[in-house]
Amino acid sequence: MADIVLKNVYKKFGDFTAVEDLNLEVRDKEFLVLLGPSGCGKTTTLRMISGLELPTAGSIFLDNIDVTQFRASKRDIAFVFQLFALYPHLTTYQNIAFPLKTQGVDKSTINSEVHRIAKLLQIEHILKKKPKQLAGGDLQRVALGRGLIRKPKAMLLDEPIGTLDAKFREEMRTELKELHIDSGSTTVYVTHDQVEAMDMGDRIAVMNQSVLQQIGEPHDVYSNPINLFVAQFIGSPGMNFLEMETVGGNGSADLTYIGDGSSIVLPDFLEQKIKAREGLAKITWGVRPEDVFMTSEKSENSIRGTVFIVENMGNHKIIDVQLKDGTLVKVRELPKSDFKIGDNVSIAFDMKMVRLFDTETGDSIMYQE
Repeated sequence: MADIVLKNVYKKFGDFTAVEDLNLEVRDKEFLVLLGPSGCGKTTTLRMISGLELPTAGSIFLDNIDVTQFRASKRDIAFVFQLFALYPHLTTYQNIAFPLKTQGVDKSTINSEVHRIAKLLQIEHILKKKPKQLAGGDLQRVALGRGLIRKPKAMLLDEPIGTLDAKFREEMRTELKELHIDSGSTTVYVTHDQVEAMDMGDRIAVMNQSVLQQIGEPHDVYSNPINLFVAQFIGSPGMNFLEMETVGGNGSADLTYIGDGSSIVLPDFLEQKIKAREGLAKITWGVRPEDVFMTSEKSENSIRGTVFIVENMGNHKIIDVQLKDGTLVKVRELPKSDFKIGDNVSIAFDMKMVRLFDTETGDSIMYQE
């Protein structure tokens, strides 16, 4: 077993709180992605798990053992940094072998283990080369090999492919996930790239401003965001937001788009969500680009706008529709769509996929654990 548990963990640097009251469980053999913008606390969290930073408060457990005060060398955790941190004067073989050499492992075992790792990472052909002779993808493999050779209980990866070009990143995402499966290590992966997170993670833990916002499987976080930040941060492009206010009498809870007064008649299940929150007057309407529909004709339960930008993405188009108040709504359309800049259009919504948020707090009024 190699589950990692953080309980009520805080990390402060002077008056600045980098991580606030973090409660997190990483399951045995899970690939968990810590996702968030720069400065949100994800790398500090990783460093506390590794032992490179000690928490200001709280506890960290590895295999049900409290390791909060253990040095990094006592935690049986491998850490792979973004900038590789290889020894420039050593060959690939020597870099990978280094952790075992410092532990006094015999040469025969070291040789066997280095070749096992090199085969796994497909780098047998560069064992005699030094870092300056290697490309970025190979450097990353060598750094991973040095971490894996100890057969650690957990692997911690801090944006390990952030410096690679797009093609290499795509290849390395696949290889890292395969490597995780082959090695059987519990893996915590830090990134600010939500596409990376969605592609690789068994679960995603979204952080913002030092606080864990939401944790769940990629589809759950995407389709059931807990608040406006998660809804906007997850997805490429992110969720569209429209400011609404409740209208109607006789107990109804229909909405009006504040930008131009367009009326939105809600289905019963959305109406009940609003009624359950007494006194909720202003609502933020959230909808993904793929759940917005465009037509040239005026229609009921829709909002009028003008095509502002058309982005050709190959297998689809992203069309920005500008509403009367200047708000831009992104719509995902098929590549054969013939809407052009300046066209007057109506946009309607897949009501089953609409998400409603309390405008004042930013919290979802539809979130379900």
